[in-house]
Amino acid sequence: MMANERLRAALLERGVTPDQLAVAVEVDVKTIERWVTKNRTPYRRHRYAVASFLQMEETYLWPEALSAEQVAGASESEILNVFPHRWTVPDDLWRRHFESAEQEIGVLVYSGLFISEDAGIQRIFRDKADAGVRIRILLGNPDSEHVSKRGEDEGIDASMAAKIRNALVMYKPLRALDGIEFRLHDTILYNSIYRADDLVLVNTHIYGVAASQAPVLQLRHVAGGSMVANYLNSFERVWEGAIPLE
Repeated sequence: MMANERLRAALLERGVTPDQLAVAVEVDVKTIERWVTKNRTPYRRHRYAVASFLQMEETYLWPEALSAEQVAGASESEILNVFPHRWTVPDDLWRRHFESAEQEIGVLVYSGLFISEDAGIQRIFRDKADAGVRIRILLGNPDSEHVSKRGEDEGIDASMAAKIRNALVMYKPLRALDGIEFRLHDTILYNSIYRADDLVLVNTHIYGVAASQAPVLQLRHVAGGSMVANYLNSFERVWEGAIPLE
């Protein structure tokens, strides 16, 4: 029987030993070894505990454990709300969203000017950083061809790059703080992503339509679901290729 190389690699990547994992999920270390070397499939509660501890997806570690119907059902359950336009999302929801974070806040946008202009949200970011929450903000490179193209698509041309530069000025009080990281990306964005731990607000992008007029999905990660995981993986890929802001 083949080993579970995904689980083995996950342990190595996270620097976790089988003994440590056994303690964390409350099973015998020999059980962990069988999961790895003999590709045994754990009970659902143990799969969830392992995935949570390693901060990885259950469906990645054990792709055969859930049927397509189960994955689809879990993914549908991740949808909390759908707003027809970003401007219909209540202001206090944005603040409650970020206030709920205990480990991670992530913002992936071209400019996201409405976030940078909100003094209340900036204060939340400062307080969360002081509390040890990791905050990562990705803005479009104002000199990027993708930013220029998005400006053309929305009919605002060079104003898109100007909005990013404006956001950079608005974020100036946060840019020197420990725990808050800024990077500039040069990618095509199909969605803007606003993360608070396992809660995600996704602002879809529509050709010829300003982001404020496009729909927003409010999502929460559910074990076995794949929607939130896909958006968070997308965030990580953009982050890896982005340039740290001096």
